[in-house]
Amino acid sequence: MPHKSRWTVPIPDCSLPTLMFKSPYHHLSDEKCLIDATDPERRYLTRRTLRLWSQRLAKGLTDSKYFSKGDRVLLFSGNDLMAAVVFMGVICAGGIFTGANPTFMPGELAHQLRDSGATLLFCADGSIETGIEAANLAGLSLDRVFVFNSAILGEAQLPMISDIRGCQHWSNLVDSEDDAAHFSWTNLVDSTSTIALNYSSGTTGVPKGVEITHRNYVSNTVQVAQITENHRDDPNFTARARLLCFLPLYHAYGQTVFVAGAFYRHIPVYVMPKFDFITMLDCVQKFRITELYVVPPMAVLMAKHAAVKNYDLSSIEYMVSGAAPLGRDVSAQVEKRLGNRFTIKQG
Repeated sequence: MPHKSRWTVPIPDCSLPTLMFKSPYHHLSDEKCLIDATDPERRYLTRRTLRLWSQRLAKGLTDSKYFSKGDRVLLFSGNDLMAAVVFMGVICAGGIFTGANPTFMPGELAHQLRDSGATLLFCADGSIETGIEAANLAGLSLDRVFVFNSAILGEAQLPMISDIRGCQHWSNLVDSEDDAAHFSWTNLVDSTSTIALNYSSGTTGVPKGVEITHRNYVSNTVQVAQITENHRDDPNFTARARLLCFLPLYHAYGQTVFVAGAFYRHIPVYVMPKFDFITMLDCVQKFRITELYVVPPMAVLMAKHAAVKNYDLSSIEYMVSGAAPLGRDVSAQVEKRLGNRFTIKQG
């Protein structure tokens, strides 16, 4: 039976970009929001530059012969700072974002290309051969396959891979700062319009696209922000918060927590290229991560892996497990190992 929450929070009737960025003209600080965990001093996006890069891609897409409003754009890449730019840029342009598992084989990627109806493929440079083969299988012409990496960040010299077998570099779809600075996304939208197609793992057959709307992301972002503040006696809890992103940004969990949610809460996120348990422990210790978002297999590692005792994890104040149920026995083991300072939440 349905259970009504004891808490309520008003849900703004606006687009996701408006919830996050307010408007193209609203002052945003140069406070770091997304930080490369492998090179945190040199590679990062601020609140202002995330909006600006998203505008630059959005304007480049809308001015391009390759894109029309409502088109689906598929990103085939592991975690990268600029993955958030693709996610938000596509949405700001009025498109639909879909991300694919970077471990996919050509046939699996071709299925998602066909099933999502994607008309553009942004493919990580290290997976370009897989992307090309998948595009051929799906009947997507190679002039619609764009090599993706973060070499564009900081206006670095682009690598000489932009013309691999007819594929362009995605920088060809990114407009200049001056031209894009005032790009306006649509504010008043049908809140039920789809902005992302996130694919299931395919437990019962092939992966299936799940339509996510502005309303889904806006409501979830606002609700999760409220939940993290409930019963807080410490007014500095959010001010000192730091997140570590090792969950995939092609997945709804990663997008909700580390792109929309963290930005909305003004919390910096350290981004790992992929999950590695020992690297995760090292990053928690090094960056003094305060909130940890995991899936059950990661919680099991926290409960049982011998390496945990070698790291200072005392900075963790809040932990959430999501995407699948987590048994209370494992939760209790993790809580004990971390000093019984909090109770693991589930989403």
